[in-house]
Amino acid sequence: MAKSEATRRRMLLAEETRCPENIRLLQEAVALRLDAARQLGYKTHAEFVLEENMAKTPDSVLEFEKDLRRRLDVLADSEITEIEQLKQADKKAANETYTGLYNWDFRYYSNLVKERKHKVNEERVKQYFSVEPVTRGILDIYQDILKLRFDKVENPPVWHPDVTMYEVWEADNSAFLGHIYLDLFPRQGKYGHACVNPIQNGSENSDGSRVYPVAAILANFPKPTSTTPALLTHDDVITLLHEMGHLLHHICIQTKWAHFGLDSVQHDFIECPSQLFENWGWEPSVLQKFAAHYKTGERIPKELVAQLVAAKNEGAGLFNLRQVFFGMFDMAIHNTEDANVDVEATYKALREQITRFSGGSGPGCGAATFGHMMGGYDAGYYGYLWAKSFSADMYATRFTKDGITNAQTGMDYRREILCPGGSIDASVGLERFLGRAPSSAAFLESIGVANSQ
Repeated sequence: MAKSEATRRRMLLAEETRCPENIRLLQEAVALRLDAARQLGYKTHAEFVLEENMAKTPDSVLEFEKDLRRRLDVLADSEITEIEQLKQADKKAANETYTGLYNWDFRYYSNLVKERKHKVNEERVKQYFSVEPVTRGILDIYQDILKLRFDKVENPPVWHPDVTMYEVWEADNSAFLGHIYLDLFPRQGKYGHACVNPIQNGSENSDGSRVYPVAAILANFPKPTSTTPALLTHDDVITLLHEMGHLLHHICIQTKWAHFGLDSVQHDFIECPSQLFENWGWEPSVLQKFAAHYKTGERIPKELVAQLVAAKNEGAGLFNLRQVFFGMFDMAIHNTEDANVDVEATYKALREQITRFSGGSGPGCGAATFGHMMGGYDAGYYGYLWAKSFSADMYATRFTKDGITNAQTGMDYRREILCPGGSIDASVGLERFLGRAPSSAAFLESIGVANSQ
């Protein structure tokens, strides 16, 4: 971590002055989207996009974001105080004047608070998360809960030697379900983030036989070396659980038409199944099953798991306010009748107002590299937190109460949430699974926000 504020500032400015031409392109895209929406009879681009989502209207999204911001602000107050005290102490020790908190301070001091309060040593943690047993352990989670079986294919026809391939079957051998590929390590020219790519959607032929779904996880976890296996951070483990959620969603969809595959699931729900399974990565009983020291085979110590769990929600107020900011910026430029809305000025103003950190007086604008706005999440970024509230509700209401390895609950989930794909409105499946309308109460409680606020 960069202790020098000047270094942190230079690093952030280097990042946020990249691709300045993208501001003009985003500005143009916003105008074109608004024009297209108007020609179709809508007032704003957001109104057009949201009609087919769970939210249905911009007002629903704005009400959700504003209510969440109000609640998170209370949580963030104490977090800001801690960070201010750390930075003020650093400035005093360096005989420098404290002038406030800036965007380049956020990650540094957030990590520092977590490190000092919870003493989580990431290097020590990694020793217990070797990629092969972690992958097998995660597959076992899905296997047990969803009643599936994963058979590794030997000498598979793949595009790179690092890629592994599995057949997916019903646990009782009653049916073959599809193929999955795990492409987990970086290489030159590969997509740089983690994602799931559907290769083929499942569907039904005219004779009643199935076309089986195929999908691949792309990730960039650290590669093994000559002396150590590939070791993952706990964040990497959560990422793998998340992406596996997308992967198995795709495989478990059972619709007649290929059109209703993963890509047709409502955008403000599609993250929900993957977010749900992140919860198992915080369960001590689950981690004890597959987290073992790569040299000794010793199971991960309970005290280390306790430290990870205790640190889980550290900084949750400020982190989620950043998510609210991205969603509010998205709506500000897409739920407007002004084709000339100033993208750069809007981004800078909202970031400072919502995240509570100043942008300073330097050049640059993070909107130039906010890829979601040109990558299919226009008028849809709110969906990350929207879906998170539903995943927390499902976990607390069914899995926590029924048992986190309860296969009957898992099959209910598979039937009501995964199998329909995009063939029904997600709210229908949610209400069937929960037995009532969904609520955000469990999500707020999970991050330490009192529902009475």
